Amino acid sequence: MPAYHSNLMLPETRLVGNMALLPIKTQFKGPARGDGIDSDIIDEAIYYFKANVFFKNYEIKNEADRTLIYVTLYISECLKKLQKCSSRSQGEKEMYTLGITNFPIPGEPGFPLNETPPGFFPNTMRGYLQQIRQETGLRLCDRVFDPQTDRPSKWWVCFVKKQFMNKSLSAPGQ
Repeated sequence: MPAYHSNLMLPETRLVGNMALLPIKTQFKGPARGDGIDSDIIDEAIYYFKANVFFKNYEIKNEADRTLIYVTLYISECLKKLQKCSSRSQGEKEMYTLGITNFPIPGEPGFPLNETPPGFFPNTMRGYLQQIRQETGLRLCDRVFDPQTDRPSKWWVCFVKKQFMNKSLSAPGQ
């Protein structure tokens, strides 16, 4: 069974470095606007997460796949935090904190994926990734927390130990 790839790459899609700057349905400020779109890269990453997380190798077919990889790795980081939360409100606070915490971008020590790509604009990249992180955390809380028990769903938490592509956005030991 092959890995799932992003279907959102269009010829007119803007790039920031070697990642696609895709529109996002979001309430957070940043470079990605998503007015009037039905589905975005975050929806796609959450939908494909449970299938893609098992892959150790992932063929990158376009720049949108790089964005999908980043969101998938970030979902793994979110799940590590959410498994320890006792309620949805605590989970939302953890996701907000994780979303705005300083994080490495390509070219900085600690970024797990690749080096600085050509056409790289660090401020745009940081703003876009922060926007993705904030919106992903918020949407993940909608999926992970059971509305009846206000606890994280075991069907999401069971993926905490899985590492997509043997990579992690957090430093070793965290």
